[in-house]
Amino acid sequence: MRATRLLDQVRERIRYKHYSLRTEQAYVQWVCMFVKWHGLRHPRDIGQQEVEGYFAMLANERRVAAATHNQALSALLFLYREVLDMELPWFDGVQRLRLRTLKRIAQVCGNAITSMRSDYSAH
Repeated sequence: MRATRLLDQVRERIRYKHYSLRTEQAYVQWVCMFVKWHGLRHPRDIGQQEVEGYFAMLANERRVAAATHNQALSALLFLYREVLDMELPWFDGVQRLRLRTLKRIAQVCGNAITSMRSDYSAH
């Protein structure tokens, strides 16, 4: 890669791999937000707990949809694997953690709906 700035490196790698313009825009936006959320620190200096904290913020504070969460995850996986050439074995656990959380939320909501139905039919 010839670019020296991180976002330019992301753009250059996306174009090299022939991703769509919209994907490029979305990934650059997610990488930019990720870096800003970590106080403009370089992603090489950001560890597992901080990455998990970022995804927890997206899920709990921003309350993003599962598809949005997965897009952010894909953008950061692209950043680490394709741009920075870093394999982070713990990164796969971020997605599994989120999916387990979604299943638990669905289970809790399902129980609440069943409870509300039984309360309603009792009257």
